[in-house]
Amino acid sequence: MTNLPGLVYQTIPGFEDHLVKELETVNVLPSGQENWGSLVYSPVKTGPVFWHQNIWLNPIKIEFDSINQAASSLREMGRNWAPSLFTQYRRGVLIKSKLPPLPDKKRAFPWLLPETPMGAFTLLDSNTLIASAECSSPFPNGKIEFPEDREGPPSRAYLKLWEALTLCRKWPATGQKCLDAGASPGGWTWALSKLGADVIAIDRSPLDMKISGLENVKYIKHDAFTLQPSDIGKLDWLFCDVICYPPRLYEWIEKWLVSGLCGNFICTIKMQGPADFETTGRFAKIPDSKVVHLWHNKHELTWIKIS
Repeated sequence: MTNLPGLVYQTIPGFEDHLVKELETVNVLPSGQENWGSLVYSPVKTGPVFWHQNIWLNPIKIEFDSINQAASSLREMGRNWAPSLFTQYRRGVLIKSKLPPLPDKKRAFPWLLPETPMGAFTLLDSNTLIASAECSSPFPNGKIEFPEDREGPPSRAYLKLWEALTLCRKWPATGQKCLDAGASPGGWTWALSKLGADVIAIDRSPLDMKISGLENVKYIKHDAFTLQPSDIGKLDWLFCDVICYPPRLYEWIEKWLVSGLCGNFICTIKMQGPADFETTGRFAKIPDSKVVHLWHNKHELTWIKIS
């Protein structure tokens, strides 16, 4: 068993080049890089990068002689293991079968995410595996799926909000005041109203009629970014899924942070064209916050700050 320096990054299908560019920016690649299917191993631990599905935080190389020995080595390191295989599929599945099973049913939101670390492993060949007992994502390989509601919400955007709130291990309570900027057609507003929150939904485009008619929803036809925090007043949560260039979102969020009128934020950083690494870095430097790529994100990232 050998500790490996550096980190293992699991790439996002379709956005592998974004991770490579991030790593090149911090002078990690190409020296020492290894590619294992969808995994990129960097022998140097570097500053924050965001275009990944998962990071293996403490990678270890294990040489083994049998399936039982491999499984035993993993069990000694931790309980929860998700394989990410690019070769030796049958051996990988056999090893997985001898480990404690992971829940395979979709969990309905809201549910409190356990704090037990999630591990990951892959096989390099028939007698060598790479594993990490702790990863950046608490979900197997960074993936989470929910049973979908195909009748209530007017779009599937609510899924990424559910994912973000699950990661936070916190969500709006009944009667709390929420702002949903860029609300149309109302997917996030629907999800927040289902939690019992009072939602101010702002967009220049109208909400779906069944959402605007909800008792705890107030719709304002407006460009949210032209409203000052003092125009809205104190909030418990601010949510934003506006399609805009990242610098404009950052300027608006800065006003809210300075105002002190809200403590909890979940905002989508949408990439209009090439990825904006500079503005993403500015968001990541905001104290007590983080930037993540959610399983339900596409060409976008999510900034989260929870009081």
